[in-house]
Amino acid sequence: MMSHKHAAASRLLGKCLALAGLAAIALAPLPVQAQSKYPDRPVRVILPFGAGGVADITTRLVAEKLGDKLGQRFVVENNPGAGGVAAARAVMQSPADGYTLAVFSNGTAISVNLFKSLPFDPVKDFVPVSAMGYFDLIFVTNANGPYKTLGDFMKAAKEKPGALNVGTIAAGSTQNLGAELFKSVTGLDFVIVPFKTSGDVLVGLERDDVQMGTEFYAALRGGLDAKKFIPVAVSGLKRGEYLPDAPTVKEAGNVDFEATSWNAIFAKAGTPPEIVATLNKALNEVLADPEVRKKALEMGIEARGSTPQELEARLKSDIAKWGKVIDTAKIEKR
Repeated sequence: MMSHKHAAASRLLGKCLALAGLAAIALAPLPVQAQSKYPDRPVRVILPFGAGGVADITTRLVAEKLGDKLGQRFVVENNPGAGGVAAARAVMQSPADGYTLAVFSNGTAISVNLFKSLPFDPVKDFVPVSAMGYFDLIFVTNANGPYKTLGDFMKAAKEKPGALNVGTIAAGSTQNLGAELFKSVTGLDFVIVPFKTSGDVLVGLERDDVQMGTEFYAALRGGLDAKKFIPVAVSGLKRGEYLPDAPTVKEAGNVDFEATSWNAIFAKAGTPPEIVATLNKALNEVLADPEVRKKALEMGIEARGSTPQELEARLKSDIAKWGKVIDTAKIEKR
């Protein structure tokens, strides 16, 4: 039979073990989800374009609002370079934790087929989060010239094969490939003339070196406001709110044509789905904000989010679409 002394010692030992167990539970690391809510520190957003452009301005606008909504700063870092390679590498070299994000565009889809050996795969190495905005190419003519409508230009191109010129920026740019797609779809014979800058395209249009140009609204806005140019068509499937009187190419030319540009947020492959979901929800709410929509529209951009699945489908579709255009136009790979 146990003595009173031994029984008391046994009870004391039991209490100590129980307390030790509670202490161990209290000190045990909590699951990641319980430890912190994403984001709990600033988030980097890597942009493959220089400062001051449309993509930079819109990304900063969205990043600021995203920071307000999620309680942490979203810091935009400009990392320009051919094919978006430098920006993509910066994200790929970071952990897949949602704290380093990439901005991709239809230019990313073009790069897949434009470069001989792109050192990243936007489909396999990244996961889509949400689109940020969509914007169209504008087909413009000189207001003092004879082509007041897209139909006028198309009629003249049929009557004088090879005589008309269309100005764009560099070969392989969205503007250039948009013109190449138009040429392919219509079967028209005209010369596509690549210029160094958007400003050079517009000077060429004013001097009648080219009879039509393809550019984005932001670069054209001053000339359109001054009535120097006529927006004979937009490249999307519907008219833009910023140019409601300009018909689509499909309307004006009676051809099956669509070329929509976009900017979107992607994360490194392996980023936890719950973080992607948090970002997607916040982005869609920010992009529905009237102030954001108004400011984006001033630059010819329709601020609109998407599901990750919609964005993935758009990326894959554009890779295939622009790959065919590049092959048809025999554009030299870089």
